Amino acid sequence: MSTLLYDRLGGSSGITKIVNDVVEEHMNNPAINARFLPLKEQPEHLAQVKKHTIEFFSAGSGGPVKYTGKDMPTAHTGMNVNREEYMHVMEDIFHVLDKHNIDEDSKKDVLAILWSLKGSIISK
Repeated sequence: MSTLLYDRLGGSSGITKIVNDVVEEHMNNPAINARFLPLKEQPEHLAQVKKHTIEFFSAGSGGPVKYTGKDMPTAHTGMNVNREEYMHVMEDIFHVLDKHNIDEDSKKDVLAILWSLKGSIISK
C-alpha cells in the first residue's frame, strides 16, 4: 500500500469521485444545502468549485497536481461559515469516505487536514 494519501484515496479518479459525491451530499444536507443548491443553476461555477476542490485535495494529499484556486481564507471570506456548518461538511465528507471504503488510517489523515483548515474557513 502506498504511503501517499493521494494514492490511498484512489488517485485522480478516486478523488474526483469522492468530491462529486461530497458535493451531492452537501446539496442533500438540509443544514448546509442553502450554500450549495444555487450551484446547480450555475453549472460553470459548480464545475470550477469541483475542479478547485479536486486540485486542493489532490495536491494536499501528495498528488502530482498544482492547486490553482484561492487560499482558504480568501476563498471563504464573506461566507461566514459557522462551526456547526463546518461540522456538517466534515460529516458529509466522512460519510462519502465510508461509501468509498476508505480505510481508517486514511480517514484519520483526512480528518487532520480538515481540522487544520477550520481556522481558515470558520467565520471568514
